[in-house]
Amino acid sequence: MSTHSKPTPGPMERLIRENIADTLKPTVLLIDNESYKHRHHAAMRDVDSTETHFRVTVVSDKFSGQSRIQRQRLIYSLLKAEMAMEGGIHALTLVTKTPEEYEVVPVAPKSDAS
Repeated sequence: MSTHSKPTPGPMERLIRENIADTLKPTVLLIDNESYKHRHHAAMRDVDSTETHFRVTVVSDKFSGQSRIQRQRLIYSLLKAEMAMEGGIHALTLVTKTPEEYEVVPVAPKSDAS
């Protein structure tokens, strides 16, 4: 499994990684903490957490035969507790693909320069 994230992932990022990896056994799991881009938003003004917004790319055989919505619902169900907790996940950007779909159009990790 290849992984990508910023150095020293925080506790929320580690929970996301564990929950997704344990259930979906992904061949690719990219997690980018994009919370710093949203600190100025009104909804984030009184939030101390630095782990609220993530871009997550998951490539898994478990997505075969599922629609994009079914795949995203599965991810949301895996992270339900993390989304419900105070200071938890506020927003997810999800890319969900099967290995065959990923071979056709791989997803490059987002960079701060883009």
